[in-house]
Amino acid sequence: MKKHARDGYTLLEILVATAITGVVMGSIYTSFYSQDKSYVTQSEVITMQQNLRGGMSLMMKEIRMAGCDPTGKANAGIVRVSPNLVSFTLDIRGEDANDPPDGDTSDPNERITYALYDSNRDGVNDTLGRRTGAGRNTPAAENMDGLNFVYLDENGTPTNVLSEIRSVEVTLLARTARGDPKYWDNTIYANQRGAVIYAANDNFRRQMLTANIKCRNMWY
Repeated sequence: MKKHARDGYTLLEILVATAITGVVMGSIYTSFYSQDKSYVTQSEVITMQQNLRGGMSLMMKEIRMAGCDPTGKANAGIVRVSPNLVSFTLDIRGEDANDPPDGDTSDPNERITYALYDSNRDGVNDTLGRRTGAGRNTPAAENMDGLNFVYLDENGTPTNVLSEIRSVEVTLLARTARGDPKYWDNTIYANQRGAVIYAANDNFRRQMLTANIKCRNMWY
């Protein structure tokens, strides 16, 4: 009686195929995981940069207008200073938004304060806040680790005398929303004068911007 051959795989062949498949799948997963981590990191950095530039742009635009006083009656200018806070006034409207400047700084958006504040009540002042009048802070940029102001007179010399201020050096330090386990930041961040504004010791990525803002309405 003739025996028929049986097609199939030996146990050794199955084990070899399984091992090869495992190696290939492991390589695919490692590549995917690496690319995913890279994408997340890049996304975090891009968001940080957008927050930083947006916050700085807004401060530059408004601080530049400090002291705007078309009628000469509002006594507008920088009214409160510290290394971490600036408050200034301007006369840009009347009681109605469409009214011309009315000689005072009591209308909406005519007294503006910038400082970091604790927006989520976790005990850390890490949100750039913009406050008008006696109102509450509204967030201008999140995940900020440092905000510093230096006030300069007409010769570029630091001063805290309100009537002598002609320009403001602003330094703003931002961080990513999440840390990177494969990254460590131990940078000492300083303003343009060399004064330390933040000493990092964690795995968050950071970026800093500085600007010298000329208060064009206060050069008189």
